Amino acid sequence: MRIDFHGSPRPTLGVEWELALVDRETRDLANRAHEVLETARGRMDDPKLLHAELLRNTVEIVSGVSSSVAEAMADVDGTRRAVATAAAEHSCDLFGAGTHPFASWSTQLLSPGHRYEELINRTQWWGRQMLIWGVHVHVGLPVKERVMHVLSAMLTYYPHLQALSASSPLWAGTDTGYASNRALMFQQLPTAGLPFQFERWEEFEAFAHDQLTTGVIDDLSEIRWDVRPACHLGTLENRIADGVSNLTELAALTALTHCLVVDLDERIAAGERPAVLPPWHVQENKWRTARYGLDAIIILDARSRERLVTDDLDDLLERLEPVARRLECVDELRSVADIARRGASYQRQRAVAAATGGDLVAVVDSVVREQRDGLAPPDATR
Repeated sequence: MRIDFHGSPRPTLGVEWELALVDRETRDLANRAHEVLETARGRMDDPKLLHAELLRNTVEIVSGVSSSVAEAMADVDGTRRAVATAAAEHSCDLFGAGTHPFASWSTQLLSPGHRYEELINRTQWWGRQMLIWGVHVHVGLPVKERVMHVLSAMLTYYPHLQALSASSPLWAGTDTGYASNRALMFQQLPTAGLPFQFERWEEFEAFAHDQLTTGVIDDLSEIRWDVRPACHLGTLENRIADGVSNLTELAALTALTHCLVVDLDERIAAGERPAVLPPWHVQENKWRTARYGLDAIIILDARSRERLVTDDLDDLLERLEPVARRLECVDELRSVADIARRGASYQRQRAVAAATGGDLVAVVDSVVREQRDGLAPPDATR
């Protein structure tokens, strides 16, 4: 089968930010998305920037097609403010993390729609368990011939993005021991998880043909890889990140993703072949950063060299700074280092739990507060 990739002549940017609704009193998840969406959309210039999701406890804020990180953040922040106000009118707040600390899947309601009903009907217990939220970053690519090469090269930096965004240590009242429990939950769905590493676009077309022919998927959007081509948009969609609590870290992760994709595409266009990790190293890096977050020792290359992820991140940020200058996101890229200095969300959540004797309502309060008020400056001596 033929799959057209509607390439973008510029490295445009798009952001999708999934947020949960929590009750203002109990701090449990609130199935009020329909009411919140209706109220917020009535006050927005462009209601299409706000979406429903699989469950009625979730809203998704999206940017328009943007030229820069700052432009994308202006879009999502404007929508966030409208949604936060609407949520308050329905006695709930916005909560940004990969998982909720204590909510039960059994009390959550499905959003209306045949697509969602079919997903749950097929996936059953695992599908109903999907109390998870993430961030998706689209970066425009110009030609399909380089898409699979960029995708495979991006997987080298999978652990950096996962460790920085990890925000799901708690699940159903239990500390899982993982920085990102979401990463391992989501890959239980059919077609979710790490992508295959194809050399040529035609191999991707053959894969998609087989998936459609055998009924694994009914539509290309049901290929739920952590990194995937969004063919109708002409983008590479990066779905690695856990949910994010605040605009500052959202901007940092968006800038890092934007710079990485553009840098890799430009190098490949110039005839370079950036290093690609063997699939078994990619898989191991995903597990290590899901488990250990910013303390993970990751595998760097096919020679099996290893390094602490934060040490490698420092060098990566320095290398990408000229790219960030061209993309006008130097400040946002530099703020990536603040995440490690401040502590990632999974570390901040655990710190609140430890300080309050395991009070998970206090953990929810802290994440809501970050959404509402932003983050304190990082402690450089941390």
